[in-house]
Amino acid sequence: MSKRNQPQTMAPACRLAISQQALDETGLEAATWQVLVDSIFPTAKTVEGVLLAVRYCQARGLDVMKRPVHVVPMWNRALGREVETVWPGIAEVQTTAARTGQWAGMEPARFGPEETRIFTGQSKTEAGWQDMQVQVTFPAWCEVTVYRLVGGLRCPFTETVFWEETYSRLSGGEVPTAMWVKRPRGQLLKCAKAASLRAAFPEEAGYTAEEMAGKTIDGDLVAMTVAAPAVPEGRPEEARPEAAAEHEAAPELDTETLTQIEGLIIRAAKSRAWASAQDYFKSRFDGPVLAHALAELNRAEQECLAEAA
Repeated sequence: MSKRNQPQTMAPACRLAISQQALDETGLEAATWQVLVDSIFPTAKTVEGVLLAVRYCQARGLDVMKRPVHVVPMWNRALGREVETVWPGIAEVQTTAARTGQWAGMEPARFGPEETRIFTGQSKTEAGWQDMQVQVTFPAWCEVTVYRLVGGLRCPFTETVFWEETYSRLSGGEVPTAMWVKRPRGQLLKCAKAASLRAAFPEEAGYTAEEMAGKTIDGDLVAMTVAAPAVPEGRPEEARPEAAAEHEAAPELDTETLTQIEGLIIRAAKSRAWASAQDYFKSRFDGPVLAHALAELNRAEQECLAEAA
């Protein structure tokens, strides 16, 4: 039997078996894949989740072995099931900000007064739903200031995040996850840093894994989900009804709405999550604003397809 016709299989010990073709497409070796599955992303449940993380890192010029992104399970309300999503860690967001050459430092965090609260609820385990009760002492809020060079000036961007609005919950209930119980200050600090970096670099920074863990994908959140259907390449523009709005005059939008639309399109382009972005726009906007958002999304998608051709 020639080497060309020999079957290619993964080692049986690998938790998430993958085909040799998929490895070849991503430029990975079998040994590297096993490290990714067992050590870098040990909680990932699907091959697609790990591959999405690998492709994200390749597109961003990041070393996946340094774990700059995380595979985060999230409940997708529209699909009625849990899906695996990929989000950058706080370290990746800081790296992205530094690469702009405009990051001018960060002040030490400021924390609010500590509060103590008993959380009660239910958590889904392998044995089914179980009642839980946990007491946590946490800072009421955390505030971080990030500096960016704007027109040669060092400008501050300050964001305050509140613990009870930010902490990750078990199974969508009120009980905090183990990490937020163990590190209530540390987790809130990561989220405060992410919020300030996002304020200073809205075109570069997005939400992080620390912020998204335990959240639900609904009308207010769009993630790089494995479950999101891909837009077929080569789909004719005339087959998309919203494409006709591309050449219409843009409506007068406030800065916040424009920033939100532009930021999501940038993230959709990075992850090729065009369908998720489209669904989000349709659930969030209507009328001329929706037409403008879909037209901009379509334009960005066509540009990406043209560059890849």
